[in-house]
Amino acid sequence: MKRLLLPIIMLAAFSCGNPTRVASPDGSVAIEFSLGENGEPRYAVSFDGKAVIEPSSLGFQAADSSLNLSSGFHLVRSRTSRFSEDWTQPWGENKQIRDRHNELEVRLANECASLVLRFRAFDDGIGLRYEYSVPGADTLVICDELTRFRMASDADTWSIPANFDSYEQEYRTLRLSALDNANTPMTFRTDDGIYGSIHEAALVDFPEMTLRVSDSLTMLAALAPDGPQNLELKAVVPGTFKTPWRTLQLGRKAVDLINSSLILNLNEPCAIADVSWIKPAKYVGVWWGMHLGLNSWGKDHRHGATTESARRYIDFAAANNVDAVLFEGWNDGWTLGWAHHDFDFTRPAPDFDLDAVLAYAREKGVDYIIHHETAGEVAWYEAQLERDLDFAAERGIHALKTGYAGWLLDGHYHHSQYGVRHYAKVAAEAAARQMMVDAHEPIKETGLRRTYPNFMTREGARGMEWNAWSRGNQPSHHEILPFTRLLSGPMDYTPGIFDIEYRSIAGNPDVQVWNNVHSSQCRVNTTLAKQIALWVVLYSPLQMAADLIENYDGHLAFQFFRDFNPDCDASEALQGEIGEYVAIVRRAGDEFFYGAVTNEDARSLEQPLAFLRPGVNYTATIYADGPGADWVSNPYSYEIRQLTLTSADTLSLSLAAGGGVAISFIPE
Repeated sequence: MKRLLLPIIMLAAFSCGNPTRVASPDGSVAIEFSLGENGEPRYAVSFDGKAVIEPSSLGFQAADSSLNLSSGFHLVRSRTSRFSEDWTQPWGENKQIRDRHNELEVRLANECASLVLRFRAFDDGIGLRYEYSVPGADTLVICDELTRFRMASDADTWSIPANFDSYEQEYRTLRLSALDNANTPMTFRTDDGIYGSIHEAALVDFPEMTLRVSDSLTMLAALAPDGPQNLELKAVVPGTFKTPWRTLQLGRKAVDLINSSLILNLNEPCAIADVSWIKPAKYVGVWWGMHLGLNSWGKDHRHGATTESARRYIDFAAANNVDAVLFEGWNDGWTLGWAHHDFDFTRPAPDFDLDAVLAYAREKGVDYIIHHETAGEVAWYEAQLERDLDFAAERGIHALKTGYAGWLLDGHYHHSQYGVRHYAKVAAEAAARQMMVDAHEPIKETGLRRTYPNFMTREGARGMEWNAWSRGNQPSHHEILPFTRLLSGPMDYTPGIFDIEYRSIAGNPDVQVWNNVHSSQCRVNTTLAKQIALWVVLYSPLQMAADLIENYDGHLAFQFFRDFNPDCDASEALQGEIGEYVAIVRRAGDEFFYGAVTNEDARSLEQPLAFLRPGVNYTATIYADGPGADWVSNPYSYEIRQLTLTSADTLSLSLAAGGGVAISFIPE
C-alpha cells in the first residue's frame, strides 16, 4: 500500500503541564476532559463554539465487581500531539485520503487498573478510545459499557432500532427526546442546526455498540450481548485491551457527513502487501428471480443457477461491459426445506457444471463471484472455511459473497463478539487467497476496509429484496441511507430494477410465494430514472444490475450502466437534506457520474457543474424522469438527452415524486 507522508507527520506534545483540552486543526471541534468528584472520567464536545456533548461519563463495567473500570481514577499525566498524513487506498469513494487531527492522550490510574483515554479531534468530528491494563488479570469479562452521550439540545434523529441480529429495519425520524434506542450510525440535526452522527470505528474483536436513551437527551452505549442465553456477557478480553473507537461526525451541512473520512482515518493501515488484485466491478446474476419467486435456490424445475442460465448471463455480461456474474444456488445442498447442514461449497448442484461455467466465463472475459450461504452455522462454516476458499482460489475465483440468513449464529447474536470475530476471520482468510468479500447479514461496517480492502462491501440495511415480498422500501429510504448506513461504508443494495411493477412475470405459473408474500402484490417504490441514479448514490465498489437480464435487453436506459465505472477516484456529496433529497458525483479517471434522488416529493434542483475539470467539454448524457413521471402512477416515464457542458455551466433538473436523475459526463 502506497502511503504519501507529509514531511512531518507527528510532532511531540505541543503544550505544557497536563492539558485537558484539545481542538481540531481548524479549531472548530473541541474536546474537554475532566474527572468527576468520584474520579469518573468525563468528556465534552463543542463545534463552532456551541456545545454538542455536555460533560458525559466514561468507563466500563466488569463482571468481577471488585474490578473498578469506571471511577476512582486520578490523573497520572496527559499530553497533546499533532498528526498529518495523506494516504491512498486501492478503491473507495475517494482514493486519496487526508488524515489531519490533534490528539489528547490522558493517562489515568485507580486501585486496580490503568487507563489511557485517547481523544482525537478532527475538523469533521471526534474519536475516543479506551486502552485498559489490569495488572494480574489474564482475562476480563465485560458486562457493560458506560460511555454516555449527553446532548446539549434536543434534535431530530434518523436511525433504526437497536437490534443485535439484523439491520434490515425501516428508518425512523424521531425527536431525540422521543427516542428509546438506536443502532449506529445514529444521525441527528440539533436545534442549533448542527448535523452529527454517532458510530464506531475499527470494530474487530468486540461486540457492536448500540445506543440506549437513559433520559430524554442522554444516550448510553449498549453492547451487543453474546446471545439470548447469555445476555449478561458482552465481551471476553485480555487484561490489557483496546476498545473500538467511539465516533462523532459533525458538520454544518447534511452533506458534510457524507464527505467525511473520519471513520476510515480511525482504522489501522492496510494489512495486505499486494493489493493489485483488488478490483471494483459491475455484476449481474440470477438473484432477483429468486426473490420474485420466479426461480428457486434448490432442487426443482425452477432452479435458477443452471449451466444453461449461467451461459446466458455470461453472454449478457460480455456484451454489455459488465465485469462479473453471480449465481446463488450454484452449490449442492439446497432443498426446499432449507437443510442448512447439507450445504457444500465444493460440490456443485447436479445441473450446474461449475468448471464448464468458469471456462466459458474466462473465454468471454467475465469474472465469477462464488456464493457461500451459511444460514448462520458459523462453527460448521469455519471448520471447512480454508478448504472452501482453497477450492475457489484454485479455480481462479477472486470474489466471494457470503450469507448468514437466520436469527442467530450458533446461538450467538450476529453482532456479538462471536459474530464480529467471524466476519473479520473470513476477510483475513479470503485476503490470504486474493479473494474479495461481499457479506450479507453482516456486522456493520466500521472502516475495516482500510485494513482489509478486500472486504469490499456488505448489506447491513433493508436492500432491494424487500421490494419483492413486502410493502417495500419507501421512497425516502434512499434519501436516508446516504446520511446513515452509508456513512459507515459501502452497501450492496443491488439497485437497478427496470421492471418496477413486475409486468414481465405477471401470470407466470412458475412464480411462487417467497417469504410469505406473492410478488404480484408488491412493486418497487421509485421511478425508473431513480433506479438508474441509485447506481451512483448508493455506493458499492461491487455494484449490481439486479433485474432479470431480459428487462435490460434492448433498453436504451441501460446504457448508463454500460458506461458506469464503479472504480471511482473521487466522490463528493453536492447537496441534500436527510430523508428529502441528495445529489452525489463520482469521478472515475476522466469521466464523471452524477446521481440525484428525491423522496415522495417532486423537486427542482439547480446544479452547478464546478466539479468538472475546467477547460474541458463534456458530452453529458442525462437520464431523467419523463413527462408525467410519478413513482405511484407513472414510474416508467423517462427521457434521455445529450448536451455539451463545461464546469462553468449550471443544470436545472426536475425530479418527479420518488424520482431521480443520472448523468454521465464523458470528455469530448
